[in-house]
Amino acid sequence: MSNETPRSFVSSEVETRRKQAFAPVVAPNTRVLILGSLPGEASLAAGRYYAHPRNRFWHLAGAVIGRADLPDLAYEARLAALLAAGLGLWDAIASARRTGSLDAAIREAEAAPLRQLAQTLPALRAVGFNGARAAAIGRRALAGSSLALIDLPSSSPAHAAMPLAAKQARWLELAAHLG
Repeated sequence: MSNETPRSFVSSEVETRRKQAFAPVVAPNTRVLILGSLPGEASLAAGRYYAHPRNRFWHLAGAVIGRADLPDLAYEARLAALLAAGLGLWDAIASARRTGSLDAAIREAEAAPLRQLAQTLPALRAVGFNGARAAAIGRRALAGSSLALIDLPSSSPAHAAMPLAAKQARWLELAAHLG
């Protein structure tokens, strides 16, 4: 009899672990909050938002704040540039079970306390939802608020059907709420 754990057992154990969102990146002057769904595997492994090299978030956010160099900056400098421009970052899901990084694989999602966070941000004007899953959860949580709620095409490499230029045109709608 072998002492090795069967591979299928190890795989299912990994699949059942809950994955946690990161802390919000916000400041008192945050005017626009961008909500993703839940960090993917590359981001969780790196401990930073949008760490997958093919995710276009940093390019799209850079266009919104007028910083084409945003993707080239060190991670902490990227966050500082977002905050200086009045742009915050968080996720609509606080924790969930998920195999891989696709939103379609999210199970047992626990919504983040979005309404509570919004109440702590006196300058907040708009919330942009990075993808359909973030929009579904975020719109429910923020229903009835006076905030502009803006659905955005996902920055994920899994949403490759829309060209980057078309995504950027939609994301630039956020810039009107920063001024």
